[in-house]
Amino acid sequence: MTTKIIEAWSGPGKKDGKIYKFKPEYDTLHIDMKKRGNSEWWYFDTRFNNGYMAVGFFRAKHERTGKTGVEITFYDPQGKKIQKIYNYKHSDLIVSKEKADVKIGNNYIKANYTNESLPTYEIYLEEGQYGIHLVYKANVEGWMPGKGYTEFGMIGHFGWCVAIPRAQVEGTIKIDGKEIHVKGTGYHDHNWLNFNMVRVVEYWHWGRIFSEDFTIIYAYIKCNKKLDNYPIRVLMVAKGEKVILSTGEFELKENNFKYHKKVNNKYPSKLVFNISEQNKFSLNVQKLVDADNLLFELNPIIRFFVKNLLKLRPGYFRFNSEFQIDYLYEEKQFIEKGNTLHEMVIVK
Repeated sequence: MTTKIIEAWSGPGKKDGKIYKFKPEYDTLHIDMKKRGNSEWWYFDTRFNNGYMAVGFFRAKHERTGKTGVEITFYDPQGKKIQKIYNYKHSDLIVSKEKADVKIGNNYIKANYTNESLPTYEIYLEEGQYGIHLVYKANVEGWMPGKGYTEFGMIGHFGWCVAIPRAQVEGTIKIDGKEIHVKGTGYHDHNWLNFNMVRVVEYWHWGRIFSEDFTIIYAYIKCNKKLDNYPIRVLMVAKGEKVILSTGEFELKENNFKYHKKVNNKYPSKLVFNISEQNKFSLNVQKLVDADNLLFELNPIIRFFVKNLLKLRPGYFRFNSEFQIDYLYEEKQFIEKGNTLHEMVIVK
C-alpha cells in the first residue's frame, strides 16, 4: 500500500493562493516531550560583516539522539570550523506556549512581538569558552508553507516554520574565551517531527538567498523508494518585507555533479530553480564551506552496520555559491546577483 503524502498548501494546487499570517505561537513547542521517536529544534544562523559565521541550535529533543541540548558552531574567515554540542536533561527545558521564549539551562531565546509582523529575537548561548549573544531584528515577515507541516500517512508528520526569514543582527560571539563584537544578516527557523526522516528520505537541499530586493527560501526533499521517490518542493519569495510567493510548484535541475572523497558521495555544483517562464534563480558552487561523512555521529557497531550491511553513505555539505535571480514583479524584470550559503544532506 502506497503511503499518501499530504502537503498543507491552501491551494489551488501545491501553492498558497492565500498566504497565512504568521503567528507567535507557531514558534513554540509542538511535540510531546514524553513520547519517543519525536524531535524539535530552533535554528539560528548569521553571516557577519567581519567574515565570521555562527550557527546556534536549541534542541528540545535531538533528531538523532533524542537529547535536550544546545549547539554552537563557528566558521572563521579562513573557513576553520569550531563545533560544540552540550547535552541537558529534558527537565532543563522551559518553553512558553505563547511565543518563542525558550530556556535550556542558562541558554535562552526571547521573542518580542511588539512589532507584530517584524519581531525582535534575542538569543543567548554561553558554554565555557564559547558563546553567542545576538539580537535579530526581522526585515521580512514570518512565513510557513501552507499550514506548516507535511503528513506522511501513518508514518508521521514534519513541521517547518520560518519566524525570521531575514534579519539585521548585532551582538557578540565568544571564541576560545575572546569576545568579538559583530554585525550581520541572520535567519531563524523551527522544525519538529514525530518520526525518523532517515527512514523515508534519500537527500535534501535547503537554503536561502538575500539580494537587494528579494529574500528567497527553499527546500527540496527527495523521498526514497518507500515513498515512490516523491519530491517535496517548498519555496518562498519576499519582495522587501512582504511575502509575495509561497509555493511547491517549481522545477529543480541538478547539474555538474562532483565527487567528494571524505563524504564518499557526489553533489551537484549547479542548481537551477525554474518557477515560471519569467521567474527563476540559479546557484553555482564556488567553495565547499563544510563537508562531513555523517557516519562519524554513530557508535562503532551501528556505523559498521550502516556502512557495510545497509550500504548507506550519509553526508553533509555546506556550500558558498554565486546566485542569480531573474524575476518579473509588477511588470518589472529584476536581475540580481550575489553569493549565499546553502546545504545538502544525503541519507542514501
